[in-house]
Amino acid sequence: MKKLLAAAAVAALALTGCASGGNTETTEDKDTFVVGMECAYAPFNWKTSEETDTSVPLGSSGYADGYDVRVAQYIADELGMDLEIKTISWDGLLPALDSGEIDAVIAGMTANEEREEGADFTTPYYDSEGMIMIVRKDSEEATYTDIQQFSGKNVVGQKGTNYDDVIDQIQGVNHVTPKQQYGEMIVALQQGDVDGITAEMAVAEGVIAANPDLTVVQFDEGKGFEADTTVSIALKEGTRDSDFFKKVQEALDNLDTETRKEWMSEAVQNQPAGE
Repeated sequence: MKKLLAAAAVAALALTGCASGGNTETTEDKDTFVVGMECAYAPFNWKTSEETDTSVPLGSSGYADGYDVRVAQYIADELGMDLEIKTISWDGLLPALDSGEIDAVIAGMTANEEREEGADFTTPYYDSEGMIMIVRKDSEEATYTDIQQFSGKNVVGQKGTNYDDVIDQIQGVNHVTPKQQYGEMIVALQQGDVDGITAEMAVAEGVIAANPDLTVVQFDEGKGFEADTTVSIALKEGTRDSDFFKKVQEALDNLDTETRKEWMSEAVQNQPAGE
């Protein structure tokens, strides 16, 4: 899933998409569970103008929906709190958490040693089970079974994420300058600017459904990317032993695997066309 930029750089990143200033209340004193996400990473999260049974209002700017929203609403309900979603750029999520602007990041974020230096993570709430590639259906790349066959090809990922980092596992690849948002990667592929874009199956299923000119390349065993594709909830650094962290983790522990898979399947089916 998405991989954090260097920890030193994160501290300097500016928060976008929400009001400035920290939250001086402790989480235990609050009635609202404030969660940050991009709202631009379907099927995990997206922004829509249409209200649905699973969406959450974004003030006057529409609604947030998707798998992460379902998980966030479930956690809020288990905590007995109202849910508020804040749309924040990817680079601003952890700084927002650190400043107290949000209580949690639920945004398809993978826990790793680098991120653990600035946040405390729950156990994973979803696993996409492997990294794949999306290519044009009528291209020679559609027949590939080994990532090394992309040597010399143009491949792009999303900036500051695992999607970008794994590309360098391909020897001799032309690692194209990463895009800010996933949708830009799709456009680059369709326009022929790149030969492949990295993805996880949950994301790829929605992309293919909305773009029949594209297809998925799944690699033979031992011939694919090495990548952690689990995602976890990020909570404020130093709170692992707090009652709040333990309550969030307990709620997550009670969310069974079958329900998690069902919610993802529904998110893939319901995501807006073109995401």
